[in-house]
Amino acid sequence: MPSIEQLERLLAADPNDAFTLYALGQEFAKRGETDKAVAFYDRSIAANPDDGYTYFHKARALQAAGRVPDAIAAVKVGIAAARRAGDNKALNELGGLLDELE
Repeated sequence: MPSIEQLERLLAADPNDAFTLYALGQEFAKRGETDKAVAFYDRSIAANPDDGYTYFHKARALQAAGRVPDAIAAVKVGIAAARRAGDNKALNELGGLLDELE
């Protein structure tokens, strides 16, 4: 995975690239920087609202930070997104995470 600095350079070239935004969210989540991670996940969602996996990882970051109600809310929105996209794999994973969180 590229470094945060490399990802930020990519983002400067295309500020609405959903994958780069998601990747930055992943990197900040690994560091335990939940607020930054969530901000990048939210930007990624704005660029690609039907990507269920972004909601999944946003919820995992929130869960790791002890923000379970926020994680549940993210999963529920992600389930709707996965349904819209017809992404059964993401739908199943989000459903499993919801079961774990509730």
